[in-house]
Amino acid sequence: MGHSLNGSVKPRVVVSKCLEFEPCRYNGLQISSHVVKLLKHHVEFLPVCPEIEIGLGVPRDPIRICERGEKRALIQPATDLDVTADMRRFIKEYFESMENVDGIIMKSRSPSCGIRDVKIYAGPEERAHYKKGSGFFGGTARDRLGHLAIEDEARLTNFRIREHFLTKLYVMSRFRLVRSSPTMKGIIDFQSNHKLLLMAYNQKELRELGRITANHDRKPVSDVIVEYGEHLARALAKSPRYTSNINVLMHGFGYFSKKLSPRERGFFLDSLEHYRAGRIPLSVLQHTMRSWILRFDTKYLSSQTFFVPYPETLVEITDSGKGRKM
Repeated sequence: MGHSLNGSVKPRVVVSKCLEFEPCRYNGLQISSHVVKLLKHHVEFLPVCPEIEIGLGVPRDPIRICERGEKRALIQPATDLDVTADMRRFIKEYFESMENVDGIIMKSRSPSCGIRDVKIYAGPEERAHYKKGSGFFGGTARDRLGHLAIEDEARLTNFRIREHFLTKLYVMSRFRLVRSSPTMKGIIDFQSNHKLLLMAYNQKELRELGRITANHDRKPVSDVIVEYGEHLARALAKSPRYTSNINVLMHGFGYFSKKLSPRERGFFLDSLEHYRAGRIPLSVLQHTMRSWILRFDTKYLSSQTFFVPYPETLVEITDSGKGRKM
């Protein structure tokens, strides 16, 4: 393809250290994550274990979130140790010093790292939790960096969630390169190369991003890049619907339909229906269309990240069936 999609872009991803890096869970175990293992060859990981950072050892007595009224505390019930202040201090320092990050993968359900589904108790001695929420570190990551690709390892076993996460991760890492030395040409090229991908994700925001890129008010590039980044995050907030992807594929198909044989056209339209029914993944159709882009040397489509949103070696169609709710 025409753009340097995968050569120069290496996303930077904060990851819970217990996921494939160190046996630092409270019980001294390391957690297996196929996605983290797969990504090790493609991203720059920044492993962190907030519980070790605040001085808790391995193994250690578990900590839990206790809530009384509006106040949340991080307590180690076995020792009655309150580590709330230490954890808040570490989180503040960590996020204030963080820079150039494109994504986050957290340990699910952890009282420190969990983004969602973390058990919250009324007190240290309570046997049953009374509600679920986010962990201290994971919740801060989501609140402060929710515009980035952020997930936990459990949800990433779901194919559609993983596809959205990887797409967003690589879009954000490419945008970071533009943002690092912003020029109007860089913004225009980025918008042009991502036009079909953004069309699939959010047509309203695509139009808004087009308006920002046109820059009729002659705003300084520093203002344009900030406004563009805000609307890019909105555009990528939710994964695209099947129908939106099909619309983009049909748009691309229009470039070739007269050059293809009736059997090729029929095969592609049948494949679209298989995709609509959930029998084949989007990557099959993207791959078919890429073969035509090369065959007919279609310059405009060759630069479109929609057809290769992230490295092909990360395309895996396995699906746990869990976490389908986005």
